Amino acid sequence: MNIIDVLLTDTLPQAQGYFRTLTFDFFIRLGINLISAFVLIRFIYVPVYKNRDLLFTYLIFNLIIFFICFVLNQVEMSMGAAFGLFAVFSMLRYRTEDISIRDMTYLFLVIAIGLLNSVSDGQWETLLVLNGIIVGFTWLLETPTLRKREAYHNIMYEHIELITPEKRADLIADLQTRTGLKIHKVAVQKIDFLRDSVALRIYYYE
Repeated sequence: MNIIDVLLTDTLPQAQGYFRTLTFDFFIRLGINLISAFVLIRFIYVPVYKNRDLLFTYLIFNLIIFFICFVLNQVEMSMGAAFGLFAVFSMLRYRTEDISIRDMTYLFLVIAIGLLNSVSDGQWETLLVLNGIIVGFTWLLETPTLRKREAYHNIMYEHIELITPEKRADLIADLQTRTGLKIHKVAVQKIDFLRDSVALRIYYYE
């Protein structure tokens, strides 16, 4: 018996045993998870915030969290370890990208949906109800009747002398005159003293 036969003899029964866990229930959970995450991001997040940049990231995060938690759920894991794993995933962010609290909230939602659908002991009917509540309540909170839709633009601004706190009112007034938008908040992103310019993020309600 050569080494390949030995490896196949040792690993094939384990692989067969593992793949037998991919039952119809697994694919039902996977389908519910993907549909819920897709509806949440594609039909709620993207239309409201007009931002497709994170569509790929959110869906991949959701899918990977689902698979990782499903695999880990096959072994005995304490509640503390599961909670710690969830906390680590929920705190992940790209260090080279400035992610807003709103974007982090949606990241938290897709992680929570993936975790819920992979480790919950409930039947698929229960998962449908729970996912429906999450997606439906998010949609309800994003409707204009419950909250104003805040949008933002990143701009380069040359009047660097107006970025001091005591001249904030003059800064907003000048930006409103130039953009025609009713700006209620301005955040300084980056200051370039060599070019006498500053990168600003202006916030306004649509």
